[in-house]
Amino acid sequence: MIKLGRNKASFKDADHYLSRDHHFFSFNSEHAPALTVSPGDLIHVQTWDCYMGAITNAENALLPIPDSLINPATGPIFVTGAQPGDTLSVTILDIQPGPRGVARTYPGNGQLQHLIKEQYARFFDVKDGIVTMNDNVSFPASPMLGVIGLAPESGDISTLPAGKHGGNLDNNMNKIGSTIHLPVKHPGGLLSMGDMHASMGDGEICGTGIEIAGDVLIRVNLIKGIGTEYPVTETETSWITHGVAIEDIPGAMQIACEEAANLLVKHWGFTIEDAFIFLSVQGNLGIAQAVHPSTGTVIAKMSVPKIAACPKPFKIE
Repeated sequence: MIKLGRNKASFKDADHYLSRDHHFFSFNSEHAPALTVSPGDLIHVQTWDCYMGAITNAENALLPIPDSLINPATGPIFVTGAQPGDTLSVTILDIQPGPRGVARTYPGNGQLQHLIKEQYARFFDVKDGIVTMNDNVSFPASPMLGVIGLAPESGDISTLPAGKHGGNLDNNMNKIGSTIHLPVKHPGGLLSMGDMHASMGDGEICGTGIEIAGDVLIRVNLIKGIGTEYPVTETETSWITHGVAIEDIPGAMQIACEEAANLLVKHWGFTIEDAFIFLSVQGNLGIAQAVHPSTGTVIAKMSVPKIAACPKPFKIE
């Protein structure tokens, strides 16, 4: 049974530690595992910020960084017993962001790009669970992982886009207490993660959250013989499907809705008609990431409430 919500396990209880020195900029079944673990193991994973520490001060905050050097993902982690057709369930027990992060924007990128005249960066201090933006603005941290995924079915996929393997999902619900269910395509799954944010709003509309390095405590489990097309995130109160498309927000939304409806029909006995109506009256369709007009993937999410009729994404006998 997967337990959700805050767990009393702490970093000192971890069975394994994986340094951010072990990282790749893509998901690929050919990457050699940095760590081998068993289901139920507790793992302390150290992550870079998405710029791999390249931005440290105002002088270099606006320097161009090649896409090939963005979003280093720590891993991969080989999970013993994971086989194609299974689901690897990754529960985030704790996230400890570092003391300082950065967000950037520039003309030609993001929902308000037409109002931006020049590049701009803002540093944030993070201390005792509070993010300080400036003398007037501070708010609670809500740390999450932008990138989490497994080796894809075929080929080499950069850590910049999202897809069926996971990747740069940028779902701000991938946070402390959540479990991310990922479809396994290769033995061991080959799990990697990174792109931590101290906070990120739905849509990530300027192209960044508060990009920050830090430490993550996870527990891995397996659901044998059950899989989905796209990852599913499970929280204490809901489960959330994802839809991914290239520069096509309506297309991504449709996929997220189809994924939710398919789970309701396959696991919980809904008819497709009732699933359609239930999602309309109780589900919440939203955007995880859409940095218009940047090229690349956009991500939608459909949140389904946990009620007696569908208390989790999968009905496990």
